[in-house]
Amino acid sequence: MYSIFNYLYQFFDSFAFLILAVAGLAVIFGMMGIINLAHGEFIMLGAYAFTLMAKASVPLFLAAILSALIVGVFGYIVNALVVSRLYGRPLDSVVATWGISLLLRQGMLILLGPSLPGLTTPYGTFSVGQSTYSVYRVLLAVLAVALLVGIYLLFMHTKFGLHSRATMQNSEIAQSLGINAKRMYAVTFMLGSALAGLCGALYAPTMTITPTMGQAFQNDSFVAVIVGGADPLVGMALSGGLLGIIQSALSLLFGTFFGKMGLLLVAIIVIRVLPKGLSGLAEKQMVKGRR
Repeated sequence: MYSIFNYLYQFFDSFAFLILAVAGLAVIFGMMGIINLAHGEFIMLGAYAFTLMAKASVPLFLAAILSALIVGVFGYIVNALVVSRLYGRPLDSVVATWGISLLLRQGMLILLGPSLPGLTTPYGTFSVGQSTYSVYRVLLAVLAVALLVGIYLLFMHTKFGLHSRATMQNSEIAQSLGINAKRMYAVTFMLGSALAGLCGALYAPTMTITPTMGQAFQNDSFVAVIVGGADPLVGMALSGGLLGIIQSALSLLFGTFFGKMGLLLVAIIVIRVLPKGLSGLAEKQMVKGRR
């Protein structure tokens, strides 16, 4: 029984990390086709903002919300100054966002030094058998599921979501119907940036805060996006579940290194077998079902 609980705990821990890390990147890539190589640095900004506010005695929940808003506004500014000039130019966006990532990383190193004194993980631990587990990491899993539900409701049951999906499918036709495509892209980039900032804020109490911390998130985020495919809603949920199962199983059996290697191996297999990712496979099965 304890081993089953331990596996479930590891699975939900991996699932939460993947979902929270990939959400912002998946929204921007799925809706805009922009490959944001500064995604990890946006997560890092959220972690720094959260830590500084928490040390100033701001309540943790409020600090997380404010961190997401700060990074979201920053993303809106980046989109206005740089990304908005690169719509439809994915290779140029890769170079531009890579440059932004370098500036953010080095800028934070100059401003606040190589590391920031971290926070203790809140809410303590609980025991099952002879093992202890973090209450906060269980909370992160709950928040990851809530985030998936929230993103689904936003994009499938709101006017903003309808306009976003229309713009993603065909921006020219969407504009002919009165949708401001540039505004939708700007809000989408801001939303994706805010989700990245929220991820950094939520994981700040569990990590050492450094200018390079975002790389750990970015690597797994890109693997999850590749496996999930272009649909940011279906792909994110499917890739988070599949990769969470693989990573948790391999990590328990062979160690963390093999868990990471398993993610890369799955990404390689999916690229070869399912070029459109898991969301493409799911869409294909849905079409067959309707027929």
